[in-house]
Formats: sequence, structure tokens, C-alpha cells
Amino acid sequence: MSDLTIKRRVMIPVRAGKVMAEFISFNGDDSGKEHIGIYFEGSQDGSVDAVPLVRLHSECLTGDVFGSGRCDCGEQLDEAIDRINQEGGYILYLRQEGRGIGLYAKLEAYALQDQGYDTYQANEMLHLPDDGRDFGIAAKMLQALGVSKVRLLTNNPDKAQQLLEHNIDVIELVPTKVHVNQHNRLYLETKAKRKQHTLKFD
Repeated sequence: MSDLTIKRRVMIPVRAGKVMAEFISFNGDDSGKEHIGIYFEGSQDGSVDAVPLVRLHSECLTGDVFGSGRCDCGEQLDEAIDRINQEGGYILYLRQEGRGIGLYAKLEAYALQDQGYDTYQANEMLHLPDDGRDFGIAAKMLQALGVSKVRLLTNNPDKAQQLLEHNIDVIELVPTKVHVNQHNRLYLETKAKRKQHTLKFD
């Protein structure tokens, strides 16, 4: 994949018009995924050289759009909008549904989870990777935006590691809240146990 360049910047009022966000498209991504950058100016006073707060958010139709209780994606996206709108920075919305396996495969994995397998076991049974996401594209998006240092809003250490490998300096890991409910507790506990996500449960 070649380096990315900015294609278009468009201001869009979100949250029923209460928040202004700049949506940014890119040239040079030959994956066909149409990843998008979303910039929030922030409402806090600070230096123009302040390091932006950045969230790498992988698309989740069931969670982001329909509020599924089987994951914490929708709640994490809402939290990211609130925090980044206050502090200033970017959400990079990455079209990597189901940790990169796609929507249909995610539904197949859910069916296996209903039989008692955890999220990673289900992927393995479908001969799919535990996590097929590539956060290198996020690094290229940041580079196109002129961002070389970030404060990363995440509980997932792999995101920070991949950014570092692509020459983005992660100066701080900012944890998200733990959005746990009766439907996603096992899923979140499994991520913490098997992939070292920094989640602390009551």
C-alpha cells in the first residue's frame, strides 16, 4: 500500500447537531475498505502543539448502530466521541468488522459462542484468525494528517504496538471505561485473559 493523502474534509454535525466533527477521506488505500478519519477540535484551552487524543475504532455494525449488548463497541464509540470532542483529536473509524473477519463470519462465531465457546475458540473453529485487524492503515492515516505523536484511547496493547512499529509515537495509553453487562462479561473477561486487554472488573 502506498502512502495516503487526504482526499476530502467535510464538516458534519453529529449527536443530533450538538457536536461538529470533520470527516476526512483518503486517497491511496487500495483495500476498498473506505476507512475514515473524524476530527474533533476540542473545547479545552491548550497549546496548538498538544498531542491529540486518538481512538482507533473498528467498525461494529451490531454494536455501533444497533447497540448490541454482546460487545462494548457502541459504548466505547460513544465514550470516544465525548472525550475527544472535549480534549481534541481523532477517531479513526476502521472498516474491520468482527476483528477483521467480516459481519457474516462474526455471526457464525456468535452462533458457536451460543454453544459455549469463547470468542477466540469460535474463530479458531471457523479457521479464522483471533484478530485479523491491521492497524498499520491507521498509522498511514495519521501520517497523512501530519500526526506523529498520539495519546491512544484504548485497552488493547496490540493497537499501540502496531502504531509504534509504523513510526507513530504513542506517548500515553489512556484506558477506556469498562462497559460490562450480563451479555458481554465473558467476552470482556476473555479479552483480558487471552490478549492482555487492560480491563478491571468490579
